[in-house]
Amino acid sequence: MRIIVLDGYTLGDLSWDKLKQLASTQVYDRTGTSQIVNRARGADLVLTNKTPLSAETLGQLPNLRYIGVLATGYNCVDVKAANELGITVTNVPSYGTKSVAQFVFALLLELCHNLGLHSQAVRSGEWSQCEDWCFWRTPLVELDGKTLGVIGFGRIGRQVAKIGNAMGMPVLASAPRQANVATPFPLRWVSREELLSQSDVITLHCPLLPETEGLINAESLALMKPAAFLINTSRGALVVDQDLADALNTGRIAGAGLDVLSIEPPTKDNPLLTARNCVITPHIAWATREARGRLLETAIMNVAAFLRGHPKNVVSS
Repeated sequence: MRIIVLDGYTLGDLSWDKLKQLASTQVYDRTGTSQIVNRARGADLVLTNKTPLSAETLGQLPNLRYIGVLATGYNCVDVKAANELGITVTNVPSYGTKSVAQFVFALLLELCHNLGLHSQAVRSGEWSQCEDWCFWRTPLVELDGKTLGVIGFGRIGRQVAKIGNAMGMPVLASAPRQANVATPFPLRWVSREELLSQSDVITLHCPLLPETEGLINAESLALMKPAAFLINTSRGALVVDQDLADALNTGRIAGAGLDVLSIEPPTKDNPLLTARNCVITPHIAWATREARGRLLETAIMNVAAFLRGHPKNVVSS
């Protein structure tokens, strides 16, 4: 029994010792597309975070019985092809719920207060040289009373709504199906169009599907308030990059906080890299040590469950 981890570097400095206790295990930090077949050939189980496993690749791995995705999203695997080949595919749901929700507000508070800009201004001597004690470089925004619009209301969306409510923000929610979940705070379900037009802050928490790709585009941005902020910690392709950049540069909306982009790492010509009032971070909302620890623990549990003949967290096409 052989286990191959294709891109173990994604989990940082965490130990793979518990996985190695289950079977003979080889952990590669990174695996290029041209290296996948050679490295995974002969393996019974493969773990991957973002290294792609296409139908063509899977067809060259006759011994493969199991793919463990080291993430919640599993679009790096052709699940349909895997199912047809009798390969079990699992993922790791909900490990990053609280970390990602926390990061939503890190982005939002940066937009509200521009902490990095003001810290640098103090360090560079601008405050010291100021004639008065009061000094700020940008407008400062209070969130209490501002309407929070949550598009997608799964675990992360609900956690974001909970935090927003605690900060005094009325919450609107929109999803293809209203979640049958009781919330301990007031919540109003609205259409996506109503949410876009009424919210002061819009945060995206939906999966990337054909029907959600590009849902934030010129048409939807035109519905938003000029003072509104957009936050995306979900999937970059939910947003049309050029349309959002245009909206920011023309003042159509006030700002955006993005932890994800349509192509990662971004190309140098991505228009959002130079867009006005756009905070971009390198897809790190999920990456607290606590969340990565939960991810690895669940991934190892998934492997153990599969080896016992009772797989958990199975995904299908």
